Amino acid sequence: MYKKEKLVENKFTWPICKDLLFLVLEDRVSDVFVCELVWERLFYTKELSINDWAFSALTPSYWSEKFEKAPQIISERPASIHLTRSIPKEYKQGLKNFLNFKGYRINELYPRRTRRATAVNWLIYWAIENDCFSKDSGLMPSPSSPPVNPVKGHFGDPQIK
Repeated sequence: MYKKEKLVENKFTWPICKDLLFLVLEDRVSDVFVCELVWERLFYTKELSINDWAFSALTPSYWSEKFEKAPQIISERPASIHLTRSIPKEYKQGLKNFLNFKGYRINELYPRRTRRATAVNWLIYWAIENDCFSKDSGLMPSPSSPPVNPVKGHFGDPQIK
């Protein structure tokens, strides 16, 4: 997928581990946080001058040609679809096979939830493909409570489109 030299040079804010992925699935981190996990691994970089994330020379062309700025993977359907399509077939069952995740109940399904599951599945694919899973859950974000209104998300999350 990516050359190891590129990964070594890049510093990721949070290592990918099972506990972190479950925080995403349990809605205990914001949509913004989830997007940033994916954006870093797609090599989008935070541009302070424009207060936004933009593609870099390392961003795969599959992404940079469609999204100059890092896409809102959770709130925007086209970005979520693009993420789903970027997962190779042999990794499509990552949630089930790697995390033993049984899925959501029917009354828990709404766009935010399914898009978060897609992001987790992509992160599983990325971490396996790049041999970047952390066995240590030491560095973890502070979990928050799930949002009061799970359809809208956490305070500060972009509106679902």
